[in-house]
Order: sequence, then structure tokens, then C-alpha cells
Amino acid sequence: MLVTDTGVPARFIEQDRWGGETMRRLDDGWCAALDRDSMRCTIYANRPLICREFEMGSPECVEERGDLAQAYR
Repeated sequence: MLVTDTGVPARFIEQDRWGGETMRRLDDGWCAALDRDSMRCTIYANRPLICREFEMGSPECVEERGDLAQAYR
């Protein structure tokens, strides 16, 4: 959910069924702002608050990356 205006480009925003703004996801569930070749955020400087609070290398990050690695093997 986008709760602050961080400058996320409109093409990466969609509305949920309650009218809240969220990051757009692709049909397979991946964030539309992710460059899959580099696995980097294409809007890093303007990423949403939730992404800013998700610390790279934190236990949550490592767990999420592990789950993704298993799902795509």
C-alpha cells in the first residue's frame, strides 16, 4: 500500500478494490518496477515507504530471497 507520495511513477501504481493505491504487480506476482535481469528496483530513488523500510540483508530479506529461490528452481 502506498501511504506517502514518494514520486512513484503512475505506470507502477494501481488501485485495490477498496480504492487504496498499491504497487502494480505483473501477472506472475512480481513487482512491475523490478528489473528481472539485474534483480534491481528501477525506481529505487522513488521507491515506496514499505520498500524503504525493508532493510537489504535483514533476516526478513534473506528469508524472502530464500523463498523466491526455491520457487524458481
